[in-house]
Amino acid sequence: MALNSDDDELAGLKDWWDRNGKPLLAGGALALIAVFGWQGWQKYQTNQAQGASIIYQQLLESAMTPSGQPDAAKVAALAGELKKDFGGTQYAQYGSLFVAKVAVESGKLDDAAAELRSVVDKPANDTLGELARQRLARVLAAQDKADEALKLLDGDADQAFVASREELKGDLLVKLGRTDDAHVAYVKAKGALAEEAAVGGLQMKIDDLAKGDA
Repeated sequence: MALNSDDDELAGLKDWWDRNGKPLLAGGALALIAVFGWQGWQKYQTNQAQGASIIYQQLLESAMTPSGQPDAAKVAALAGELKKDFGGTQYAQYGSLFVAKVAVESGKLDDAAAELRSVVDKPANDTLGELARQRLARVLAAQDKADEALKLLDGDADQAFVASREELKGDLLVKLGRTDDAHVAYVKAKGALAEEAAVGGLQMKIDDLAKGDA
């Protein structure tokens, strides 16, 4: 009887295995693939970040020339490498901001605008998007495109950027001769700052507009 019982149990186990063993193995294999795949992806991401940070550091160091001026050719080459190998990452986009800065200093406003617009169109994060947006607006204003610059600043900004955005809007509105609207923007910028910070240049702009109305 014991032998028959053992045979029955073995037969039952084999039957269960035929019905369930392969799916369980497949599920286990998929789980292992998922775990190791995630770990591999994390490692890849870490390696990507490290590689990008090294090139970005080299990009920043390219500004450290004996004359105090950035090496434009080296900046362009390193920025191109960042875009090619790490496009869309924060490092690549911070690189674009740096390239735009060098372009502005060289008087190449079209080049600066192109770099900044690439970040505005598809930012890696909200902070980069806002930085690029405000800098692009300033470049456009320098190109006598204040109306276009002002349109860039439509909509709401993150609370951390309200003051700088509203002050910039005020500057653009002054440039367009819309002093009443500029005053509203400056006051809004002041209201977004802590009391001790709402002084200096911003207050002078508000005072200047008030004198103009007198």
